[in-house]
Amino acid sequence: MPLYDCMLLFKPHVRKEALIDLVARVGKHVYRRNGIVTDIKSFGKIQLGYGVKKLDGRHYQGQLMQLSMMATPEINKELHYLNKEDRLLRWLLVKQRVTKFGLDFLGDEGRFELSKFSQTRKPDDEDELDEEDGEEYEVNEEE
Repeated sequence: MPLYDCMLLFKPHVRKEALIDLVARVGKHVYRRNGIVTDIKSFGKIQLGYGVKKLDGRHYQGQLMQLSMMATPEINKELHYLNKEDRLLRWLLVKQRVTKFGLDFLGDEGRFELSKFSQTRKPDDEDELDEEDGEEYEVNEEE
């Protein structure tokens, strides 16, 4: 099952009990579909970049929560009941990608990819020039 993040943006005046109730309802829905809620984060009250227009006016603030879950791909269609929820300003479901960095990105077939690059060394002539340059720039203070 893939990992999803569900971002819930609540209206600013929603009480904490109502907020927790809706989050629990989404969690129960995921659980009934053999999914697992792995993490819940609350970002508190946030300022929005623009006003979100709803029936009760424009909202320039909101309470943001994030639910991380492992669920079936049909969860996107099943959560569309959130569109009718009057406590929410917006909701978004994002599928997390498996991101690999560094040598993990190359995998087994590319493990020795970096060994193709030869280590370059400066010729011995240049090393001697560098040492001479260091002596050339020495400053003697005489008073």
